[in-house]
Amino acid sequence: MYLVLLGPPGSGKGTQAQRLIQRFDIPHVSTGAVFRAAFDKGLASGIEAKKYMDAGTLVPDELVLDVTRERLSQPDCSRGFILDGFPRTLLQGEELEMFMSDVGKKLTKVVHIVIPEAKLLERAIGRRFCKVCGTTYHITFKPPIREGFCDKDGGELFQRDDDTEETVKRRIVEYRKLTWPLAEYYHMKRIYVPVDGLQSISKVFADITTVLKMDSL
Repeated sequence: MYLVLLGPPGSGKGTQAQRLIQRFDIPHVSTGAVFRAAFDKGLASGIEAKKYMDAGTLVPDELVLDVTRERLSQPDCSRGFILDGFPRTLLQGEELEMFMSDVGKKLTKVVHIVIPEAKLLERAIGRRFCKVCGTTYHITFKPPIREGFCDKDGGELFQRDDDTEETVKRRIVEYRKLTWPLAEYYHMKRIYVPVDGLQSISKVFADITTVLKMDSL
């Protein structure tokens, strides 16, 4: 299964991806996580990407494409993956299609978690992440049992630099401009499925898995 999750910041893509990798046993490929890992290792790609992420602007296509191609070429992605945060532009979508064609694969579905912009800010600025395992929490909608610490491994939770109010507003504007054309692109290819992101986490997950099960029939 080769799945793309689309959605603006705060839509819950990361939360749904965590559930989907458990259900389908395929890797979750998040460009944000890949770049942050590269930054932690002191790699040039990570250092350069962090400048854009901290400013709340999209990382340039060329840098994103280089990192993503390398990640998708690794053996664990050979039988499937869940892409989160890529593609974000029409150019990236076209490049992904060429990559998939080169390896003899096709995207299974593109699931778009749709949520009104008025709700996005509240969701995004309340997100917290585990420093150890990367699990996503939300101070209102999905709080940890022990405030400030991960339920799974006790790791300290943190707020990303790009989850401030000003930065999130800028990302929403860029998302509207650049990613909606990508949704139309996949709609024309008949693999696009919108899902109501205002529902509960469990209901969103149920809707996504229903679509994927129907596709496999």
